[in-house]
Amino acid sequence: SSLGAKKIGGEDDASDGKMGKGNAGTKSKEDGDGEDEDDPHKKIHKFFKSLLKQWEDDLAHRPDSVKHTAAGRNETKTYKQCKDYIRPLFKMCKSRRLEPGIMAHILNIVTYCEQGEFVKANDAYIDVAIGRASWPIGVTMVGIHARSGREKIGSSNVAHVMNNELQRKYLTSVKRLVSYCQKKRTDVDPSKKVW
Repeated sequence: SSLGAKKIGGEDDASDGKMGKGNAGTKSKEDGDGEDEDDPHKKIHKFFKSLLKQWEDDLAHRPDSVKHTAAGRNETKTYKQCKDYIRPLFKMCKSRRLEPGIMAHILNIVTYCEQGEFVKANDAYIDVAIGRASWPIGVTMVGIHARSGREKIGSSNVAHVMNNELQRKYLTSVKRLVSYCQKKRTDVDPSKKVW
């Protein structure tokens, strides 16, 4: 009898879904958004893709007099370069091959940008770009004994952007898109922006 009750309940739910088709569509859309929130790869991809689209629309809606100036052409070139350079990040997000360390930092950048915390987003970018690693200057080994601070110059604090050209390029594009997002957000207090 419990099976019958579940089946009847399931039929009831299905008929409710048919009657309130608009509600069912909204619910599945909300579930998709929740899915994006839970899936960092989708969240990163969706955020930067939407910023690229906004930037492209802004460039397209400029008057011809602005488009044909040197500054206008440079802005168009910058957009195209940014779009090309960030493509590998999108591919890694789609195939879910983004390194966890880099993904965590980029996810922080996205979250801070959505909240309008651009100073924190910039700090997160610096963390992923040059890291918090110790940067020894000058002579690092004077005596025959190892110094206590020496082990802090380790692999866990290594700067990710130095690893390869591909990462350097897409992280540069991430920074450009963060700057664009900051410029577009007029609702954010200037004290939360990086100048």
